[in-house]
Amino acid sequence: MTSTETGRKAEMAAKVYLEMRGFEIVEQNFRRPRCEIDIIARKNGIIQFVEVKYYKNYDQGGGSDAITITKLNQMRRGATIWMEESKWQKGYLLSAVEVAGTDFQIMSFLEDLLY
Repeated sequence: MTSTETGRKAEMAAKVYLEMRGFEIVEQNFRRPRCEIDIIARKNGIIQFVEVKYYKNYDQGGGSDAITITKLNQMRRGATIWMEESKWQKGYLLSAVEVAGTDFQIMSFLEDLLY
């Protein structure tokens, strides 16, 4: 399986996970210069910009340390651009879903990476 295929499967697992928890998927793979958001989802009137992190093994990395300052800045930039383009004026969160293994199991949902 190519890294692109692996990424797609991890994103699909994260999408299903979020939907099962009541999120509406607004957009996937939002890309603009110097920014990318894997999943944009909404629940209870709040938009969440979600990074999907995939680990080949369950014991690799993980947690909020897996999201670097550079990645957070890219997510903020993407969130700002999306909100401007969409005319969204309500709250938002930057979050992450961690997926691991060849069975693409959800390891964790890190909600609100800024706090």
